[in-house]
Amino acid sequence: MAGILNKLRNLDAYPKINEDFYSRTLSGGVITLVSSVVMFLLFFSELRLYLHSVTETKLVVDTSRGETLRINFDMTFPALACSILSVDAMDISGELHLDVKHDIVKRRLDSHGNTIDARQDGIGATKIEKPLQKHGGRLEHNETYCGSCYGAEAEEHDCCNSCEDVREAYRKKGWGVTNPDLIDQCKREGFLQRVKDEEGEGCNIYGFLEVNKVAGNFHFAPGKSFHQAGVHVHDLLAFHKDSFNISHKINRLTFGDYFPGVVNPLDKVQWSQDTPNAMYQYFIKVVPTVYTDISGHRIQSNQFSVTEHVKSSEAGQLQSLPGVFFFYDLSPIKVTFTEEHISFLHFLTNVCAIVGGVFTVSGIIDAFIYHGQKAIKKKMEIGKFG
Repeated sequence: MAGILNKLRNLDAYPKINEDFYSRTLSGGVITLVSSVVMFLLFFSELRLYLHSVTETKLVVDTSRGETLRINFDMTFPALACSILSVDAMDISGELHLDVKHDIVKRRLDSHGNTIDARQDGIGATKIEKPLQKHGGRLEHNETYCGSCYGAEAEEHDCCNSCEDVREAYRKKGWGVTNPDLIDQCKREGFLQRVKDEEGEGCNIYGFLEVNKVAGNFHFAPGKSFHQAGVHVHDLLAFHKDSFNISHKINRLTFGDYFPGVVNPLDKVQWSQDTPNAMYQYFIKVVPTVYTDISGHRIQSNQFSVTEHVKSSEAGQLQSLPGVFFFYDLSPIKVTFTEEHISFLHFLTNVCAIVGGVFTVSGIIDAFIYHGQKAIKKKMEIGKFG
């Protein structure tokens, strides 16, 4: 048994020296103090990294199919009234969403930017007594109202009971309403008068669009939109105006849900129009993104980059449709962010490396200073006796 213990004693890599042979120096004390401080700072830095999650980023090919893209927006047009502002969306697959009203809210703003009222877009006008019937006579008591669509009926029994119904029927036919005062519904509801009354007002429009996950565009422009001979057209004649101020501020624009660290480059961006008419274009590259937090919850979202371009024209010379256009395309590369914790063994390895590394380096420095001082002192003594 004693032989085994002696063999183990011979394996000791840390032989002990009697304290009587220790030589303590001032430089050694300073180096010990500094190295202890450095050791503690590095230890707490490593502890902080261990207690907090780290995010790992990867790039992969986006193989998803058949998904939809949610576009959240909040925009302010300080010089464009809500009654003439419409939202359209279309994509390269040929799907059209013209004059979108669902999931969108418009707020009328005065010249100072204060809210006048807020309403869900698409709410019809109030009914007025004795409107003109489809057959030509006025609405009588206990009679069901059915207004004329003025030749734009899709079927014979269709009715247009409001100015909005007539304009929608005309839109579906690809027609434009040149003079609303010739339409009984528009005349009774005071369409042109309402447009005049809202002159100088602004509009805050917000909501979301759900579109196919393919390249496309959406835009905010004055007038009712329709397709005519394969061309996208907006009916501007009904407003009797030759210029439209599309100065705007993008309060928020996102493609998908929020996730930690996302940066939306168009948030709080604004632009003021200097010419009577302008077409403002944003060209957006959408990058699909998946964020997985530390609990395993996945957020399917998107990031995007953007460039912009402006096309201006003078009053009465509408070379392009005035409005704000967002053209978007999707990247084939998907970015994945994954929150992870550093393992305890990794943390322990780093702590040992810190302690051992600082201890070794400080020992080398101390030995260098100690032997250097000793050599200088020896030379000084030889010179003194010489």
